Amino acid sequence: MRFPAVCPHCQREVQVEFTDSAVHDVTCPHCANRFCVFVRKQKFEVLFDLGTRALMDGYAREAVASFAAALERFFEFYVRSFALERAALQGQTDFDGAAGILESTWRHVSSQSERQVGMMALAYLLREGREPDFLTTKALGADFRNRVIHRGYLPRREEVDTYAARVFALIDRLLGELGTGAAHAELAQERLFAAHLAGLPDGTTAIFEEHPGMFRARRFAGAGGEKLGVKNLPGQSARASAPTPSSSAQSSPVKAAAPMNDAQAFQKALKERGPLLKGLRK
Repeated sequence: MRFPAVCPHCQREVQVEFTDSAVHDVTCPHCANRFCVFVRKQKFEVLFDLGTRALMDGYAREAVASFAAALERFFEFYVRSFALERAALQGQTDFDGAAGILESTWRHVSSQSERQVGMMALAYLLREGREPDFLTTKALGADFRNRVIHRGYLPRREEVDTYAARVFALIDRLLGELGTGAAHAELAQERLFAAHLAGLPDGTTAIFEEHPGMFRARRFAGAGGEKLGVKNLPGQSARASAPTPSSSAQSSPVKAAAPMNDAQAFQKALKERGPLLKGLRK
């Protein structure tokens, strides 16, 4: 899949193919100048957005593959965030050393998805102090995924919508629980960017981009994990911005809106952020 970028030299649009590293060394086909695009987006976000785009374009089976991969890579993101966060809380100041140990440890499970799920289960237990109730076959939609990915089942659109909503809701929930802990994995990406930037040839322009996506609001929510759509005035916390009870409010209480279910939450995000993904091209 490709995304549009603007050449900093001739200001013309260039189609850039996503890379696994989120670092894109580009030679402009129009003016032949070189530049480098760093996309501040985690792999699970790219995969979910590609699945969303495939779903919008009518490629249901391809969408399932991307959504399933996004969930697996999110579990990796969660484990990495937890491990680096724990190292920091234990007073380890050598971030590169902690990241190196994490990387060498992850190699033991990098090609074994079952072991990665096991690491996710333990990380969640140690961080949240409770059972990871979302790791059941039903909660993960594993049977549907396996039928599509391994047995060639051709799913209906409504089945993919249900699966996408399940994956979206789970990732959104866990990102909310991670809160600022996700910043540790974000920092690891920034350090990789810095290393690549230092090695660029003289005269190469570097561009850092923040691409819109289905999870951007959650990743950059406040430390309290405010829900999408709830905004506070500058300097106010969520608690401070809550309405103060008055005599009229007490006599005529406002009924709280019913919480959205998985499908409603996914459709809301799709309506709000789906159009922003139309820049993605095959």
